[in-house]
Amino acid sequence: MATRRVPKRTVLFQRERTGLTYRVPALLRVPPGPILLAFAEQRISPDDSHAHRLVVRRGMLAGGSVRWGALRVLETAALEEHRSMNPCPVLDADSGTIFLFFIAVLGHTPEAVQIATGKNAARLCCVTSRDAGLTWGSVRDLTEEAIGAALRDWATFAVGPGHGVQLRSGRLLIPAYTYHVDRRECFGKVCWTSPHSLAFYSDDHGSSWHCGGLVPNLRSGECQLAAVDGGFLYCNARSPLGNRVQALSANEGTSFLPGELVPTLAETARGCQGSIVGFPAPPSSRPQDKCWSLSPGNTSHFQHLYPRLQESLGEGAGGPGMGWVPRGPFCYPQPWEDGLEEHGVEQGPSGDRITWTPTLPVSSSALPQRSTWLLYSHPAGHRARLRMGIYLSQYPLDPHSWTEPWVIYEGPSGYSDLASLGPVPGAALAFACLFESGARASYEDISFCMFSLREVLENVPTSLELHSSRNKPQGHCWPS
Repeated sequence: MATRRVPKRTVLFQRERTGLTYRVPALLRVPPGPILLAFAEQRISPDDSHAHRLVVRRGMLAGGSVRWGALRVLETAALEEHRSMNPCPVLDADSGTIFLFFIAVLGHTPEAVQIATGKNAARLCCVTSRDAGLTWGSVRDLTEEAIGAALRDWATFAVGPGHGVQLRSGRLLIPAYTYHVDRRECFGKVCWTSPHSLAFYSDDHGSSWHCGGLVPNLRSGECQLAAVDGGFLYCNARSPLGNRVQALSANEGTSFLPGELVPTLAETARGCQGSIVGFPAPPSSRPQDKCWSLSPGNTSHFQHLYPRLQESLGEGAGGPGMGWVPRGPFCYPQPWEDGLEEHGVEQGPSGDRITWTPTLPVSSSALPQRSTWLLYSHPAGHRARLRMGIYLSQYPLDPHSWTEPWVIYEGPSGYSDLASLGPVPGAALAFACLFESGARASYEDISFCMFSLREVLENVPTSLELHSSRNKPQGHCWPS
């Protein structure tokens, strides 16, 4: 195959000689125009405990390029004696209000200390803008309102980082994760915690906020969300289990079904944050017929694959989905947790319940194509944070559907955030990626680039290349 194109990269935030460092990007498109807001943490050094405050650059998209304004410090996005971290913006399209969520962490308390002691030092905060990011209101501390008594069982928590989403219903969603205290023994000391993704949500245009349920089984952390077909909310999360974890919600993030590992999305060593964005499939790729429906009254399609599926679905409030009755349409049968061996759930190395999907008599290419696709950004290096990759899924409900990456930057790369820009000159659908980058380390710069859906389709490996690459030994990426 011909050499793949690399999009033009613009550095928006750069490490300064004083040691001042910019990390943890977040990107938000604000129509009309559109205006782009690029957020980051400003740190005294690259270390997490030296985070200081949040900054923003405001860009105007015109003629296929972006004109960026100067860096501005978000003075109101702070609590006294706390450091501001993890910018996570969302736009309420109905009111035009931007909500910038972040956590404010007391002093220089590291996350590891909070996890070890079970003593949370983070607060859930947000500031708002009603003029597309020109000015920002005073800080709101939403910790008690949104979390309340549950905070007693949280060793720590954080939002995002990256963007939130608004659903067609109007619900606003902020991705988040917590380290839940599973056991307190030994005279009150913490003996075991586990990370779980979740979402904060608002159904009244941001007037009040609530905490959704945790992804219940596999360890999952920093995450992002996207609305996908069948009325599901899709969560893609960082995990220490070697691969990404995905989970679905059928009630817009109020709670999540059990998560599963995504075998085609490997994590880097120790993991790294990644970004997800959903978008309408091209018109020529819209489904021609419906997906199968999975409900207690319609399981005949799958009984030869999962003999106990009917029994599992009929267990009601005490059933395997913790009160859920899963309803379709699904594009492939899902093994729900009722019997570890028969339904493909195994114990992981740390006691995690790892769900796997047995081989089906049809491949994902034979399944009816759905009308929402997903892009995902994440470093493609397995041993280090190297080579920022863009991945595509045309079947979001199938964890095997992701392509190999289109590498848009070969050097050290870290956290990232994607945004869908809509049509721009020369492209029916364009995207932007804001990502950590550098020549020697991933925290030297934060870069911005744009690319079209057509470029994604031209540069991700084809199905033939995928088959070939998955039958060869995979090498490891090392810094040059």
